[in-house]
Amino acid sequence: MNNKTIHCVAAAGLLLTGTVAVLFSPARSRDVSAAAKSVPATSSWDRQAAERYLDGREVWWQGWDRTQKDHGTYCISCHTQAPYGLARPLLRRDLDEPPPAGAEQAMLASIEKRVRLWSEVEPFYPDAKYGPGKEIESRNAEAVLNAVILSSYDAKQGHLRDITRTAFDQAWALQSQSGPVAGAWVWQNFHYTPWESPESEYHGAALMAMAVGHAPENYRGDAAISAHLDALRGYLRSRYDAQPVLNKIIALWASARLSGVLTDTQRKTLIDALDDKQHNDGGWSLTDLGTWKRVDNTPLATGSDGYATGVTVLALEENHVKDAAVRRGLAWLEANQNRATGAWPAWSLNKNRDPNSPAGPFMNDAATAYAVLALEANR
Repeated sequence: MNNKTIHCVAAAGLLLTGTVAVLFSPARSRDVSAAAKSVPATSSWDRQAAERYLDGREVWWQGWDRTQKDHGTYCISCHTQAPYGLARPLLRRDLDEPPPAGAEQAMLASIEKRVRLWSEVEPFYPDAKYGPGKEIESRNAEAVLNAVILSSYDAKQGHLRDITRTAFDQAWALQSQSGPVAGAWVWQNFHYTPWESPESEYHGAALMAMAVGHAPENYRGDAAISAHLDALRGYLRSRYDAQPVLNKIIALWASARLSGVLTDTQRKTLIDALDDKQHNDGGWSLTDLGTWKRVDNTPLATGSDGYATGVTVLALEENHVKDAAVRRGLAWLEANQNRATGAWPAWSLNKNRDPNSPAGPFMNDAATAYAVLALEANR
């Protein structure tokens, strides 16, 4: 893909949203932690601006040639589309908006089409093009994320649709039954931390547990999935101690919805540790939530960021933690939304990315979605 194509696609998204320009501005700092310091404190946050940012990024994602897949469908991304699918229904509810339309409806239609045509659609990453094992990895990750996104929409309606049950069935069929991954899924691994790397296997399993626990109509109590859930719970508990803190936070979030994911000791110890990792400004930093090393050997930013703060506050809120740490975290989120773009700041764990590159805003996408989830959970 050449630069001219990238700029044309990005421009299409800008025309529809009018909000993404600052993210692609050459004047923007390469280290997005600096952007957080420049945002003035405020006592509230702008839902409409967050909505415009997220919708604009979804428009851009669907227009990027790398996302185009067979049967007129789109690739699901852990950094942009999956968080969008979790946060967007909440924004619609609180902004009293009509059913999904535009790029959001296109996302849902693509997912549902791939679920219906599961035996016909090609994997996102075929072995012939991307190397041995990539078909299995991408198929597993897609199946889990399909269930996660569709169930998040159904939860708002209080009804689990047949298409969502099918998505869950497809994911359960791919759950590993033996070996070191038993109870989880062989996950997509391109060595991109935190969602497409070796530690992402646990992250994806925890997201699946969250989705099952959150699904309406007591799906978690369905006898047909009890053996799958037992295996998933066993995997999450037994592999927990070896995980980076970020993965433990996702498991903590899931544990609020699905019993047996964590022991009481694991839960209490983690909550205490998260208090210790909170910065003086009230936020958390992704740099502190694991032992990360960038491939370009550039130093990781050390300030608070929207993704770490959003996901930490969300997990604590879901576990009914209402202490001063949560209040300070919410205050940080309210104060650090960039009103010009609607986004929250974050940075790549993999390299010091150029914000003008296609991958430049990916962490901002996740940060914005999880900031929205945390702030809406406080309503």
